[in-house]
Amino acid sequence: MIERNYYLPRSGPMPRPQSVAEAMEALKQEAFPAPPVQRVILHAKEFTAVCPRTGQPDFGEVIVEYEPNQLCLESKAFKFYLWAFRDEGAYCESLAARIADDLFEVLQPRFLRVVVKQYPRGGIELQAEAVRRSDA
Repeated sequence: MIERNYYLPRSGPMPRPQSVAEAMEALKQEAFPAPPVQRVILHAKEFTAVCPRTGQPDFGEVIVEYEPNQLCLESKAFKFYLWAFRDEGAYCESLAARIADDLFEVLQPRFLRVVVKQYPRGGIELQAEAVRRSDA
């Protein structure tokens, strides 16, 4: 078995993630020491996943807000991570919970909030929010 290097290229085209697990490894390896900031907000306006029931694409946004503890999320690795969901069948609510759990595992922030907004399909827009807090 060939061991993959999960570090993302510093320039040029980004490789497509083979799985969410691979993208998680990139998040872990690309996280960097947190500078003295109180809050970080990332807003991905081009998020795509797949409806697990119909197989149709769902388009939307992901907003991540967190209070760093020791680490910060590198934006290119976050983009790579979100890209991994393009072929992943999941409901909006499940995506919010999964992304919150994954980012909380990687960053161990003081506070984390993930909002997944699914654009209207069939006239229905959906928004799910997941919050995680450190016990410390």
